[in-house]
Amino acid sequence: MRKIWERDRLYTLLRYYVDHCTRASYHRLTVRGAIPEEEAVLICPNHTNTLMDALVVLQSRHAPTVFGARADIFNQPAVAKIMRFLKILPMVRRRDGIRNVLRNYETMDEVQDVLANNTPFCMFPEGRHNPGRELQPLQKGIARMAFQSAAERPTQVVPVGINYSDFFRFRGTCDLVYGEPMDVNAFLAAHADQLEGARYQAFLDELATRMSALIAPDVPSPQRPLWLRVLLFPLWLVAAVLSFPMWFTAEWLCKHNVKDHAFHNTVRFGCLLVGAPITFIIWAVVFFLLLPWWKALILLALFLPSYGFFYDVLYSYTNK
Repeated sequence: MRKIWERDRLYTLLRYYVDHCTRASYHRLTVRGAIPEEEAVLICPNHTNTLMDALVVLQSRHAPTVFGARADIFNQPAVAKIMRFLKILPMVRRRDGIRNVLRNYETMDEVQDVLANNTPFCMFPEGRHNPGRELQPLQKGIARMAFQSAAERPTQVVPVGINYSDFFRFRGTCDLVYGEPMDVNAFLAAHADQLEGARYQAFLDELATRMSALIAPDVPSPQRPLWLRVLLFPLWLVAAVLSFPMWFTAEWLCKHNVKDHAFHNTVRFGCLLVGAPITFIIWAVVFFLLLPWWKALILLALFLPSYGFFYDVLYSYTNK
């Protein structure tokens, strides 16, 4: 079986499209800072917006990144294969039961293999998502992984702050900030005289402090002046028609099938990712059959930004 950190041509090819869809999900997406390139690196972001958090981290660098996700997603064999193709490993939480927690030993070994081969591993140390600007208590798993890696190689833990203008608004803004790396080997040397439990807690406290410093207390949402909204209204109607299959599907799923509002932007992203090429092909056939070629090309060019433009202007009209 292929190692999860090994390069895959299909994965690399799809990354360009996935990263494009991630960036298209935001009015503005910025990345500040970077991670070390020559050492084992554990990336630790705050977790506020479900899958979108991982996608924002993924698009911030071109090289592969392996992620950890809650283990119950992997219960179906077919889903487990897809997740592995996407370079995601199962992370069992304590509340999943002691028997399931034992599965983490297999994941831990694989994480160490990932780090040993100079591929970053990203996990959300809070262990759960929470759409808020306060960091939740960190779980011990990140300390365990970091200490185990530091016993074998130089290891850095990079705190990350992901700051959204709105946790539930599609096409808001997002600022990702990589903080100063935390040298795990130096930390262990400085705390060598502490008992294991105290050393774990000191590490988590230090990491939490660094992560909290990167979380902005407020991020303004993009605004459009009234006169511009009036001028854009006809174009918005065109965008609404062209992207109707995608946004209607997304909003129907959000209303009827997805109760947790934190997942709504993930659903909208998924409808863009899957729906854009399908809708483009359908419109291309219709337009070229019914219209002169140059009109068909104009409408197809308008279709390309229509999904994001629809949500941009929609929120400015509704003040949502």
